[in-house]
Amino acid sequence: MPVITTDELTKRYPRVTALDRLSVEVGDGVTGLVGANGAGKSTLIKILLGLATPTSGTATVLGHDIRADGAALRARVGYMPEHDCLPSDMSATELVVHLARMSGLPADAARERAADTLRHVGLYEERYRPVGGYSTGMKQRVKLAQALVHDPDVVFLDEPTNGLDPAGRDEMLDLVRRIYDEFGISVLVTSHLLGELERICDHVVVVDAGVLLRSSAVADFTRASAQIAVEVTADADDAAAALTAAGLRVAREGALLLVGLDGDATYDVVRDVVADHGYGLVRLSPRRHHISEVFDREVDDAV
Repeated sequence: MPVITTDELTKRYPRVTALDRLSVEVGDGVTGLVGANGAGKSTLIKILLGLATPTSGTATVLGHDIRADGAALRARVGYMPEHDCLPSDMSATELVVHLARMSGLPADAARERAADTLRHVGLYEERYRPVGGYSTGMKQRVKLAQALVHDPDVVFLDEPTNGLDPAGRDEMLDLVRRIYDEFGISVLVTSHLLGELERICDHVVVVDAGVLLRSSAVADFTRASAQIAVEVTADADDAAAALTAAGLRVAREGALLLVGLDGDATYDVVRDVVADHGYGLVRLSPRRHHISEVFDREVDDAV
């Protein structure tokens, strides 16, 4: 059974259509919901949680209809909102225990689950400090902890790396991936940073202005292209000239030389040129698309 299904899901405001007949199916694993700011990502999550009512269309989460089974649905779902919403005068432990109790856990179980969850997100030593004194990264971890404390079947993470520096983003992405790998909890995570989703997701849903552009496995997005990526220790311009002289089609992408692939013989030609000129070969592999390239192309095709 799919984790999430939507059928012609539409949300209109007086001057804006946030979602436009969105039909998509999301399975187990880590799924990325990608689009620019205003693409409809947060609106979709709020509708799936029953926090906003669609104008038309239907959706289910874990088999529960969003209109008819809101309470049952929310009991099985965790939610990490995008914006800062934490009470500054409470400690992380107090907040996470409180929300665990609200989910129905007894007091002792709530305290035990809170401690375990805060340890998982890396806040165990800081758990008794008031949240108001936390850094942005620590606050994001508190929001993640409260989304996980009741052991949901799926979590919705809205821009979990928002406001984090590169090191903080890497740590948060590792935590997100571990949610499914270690605990089997499916994840729907939104981001406008495409490289993040390529790194951690099994599946990506691309939306723009509320319209579905594409939904497919990350492996399909990043499929091999008809080019070989070549990197050598020698001067890239010299190597490009030598490969071109051998009859190959060569383009530059930074330090990489992108060689047009015309069958397996292309590899032999590259090997011979590198050997004949004494170049040190650093890399020779099929070039793969990045999600950002595919996303840009999908948007261009939709315009």
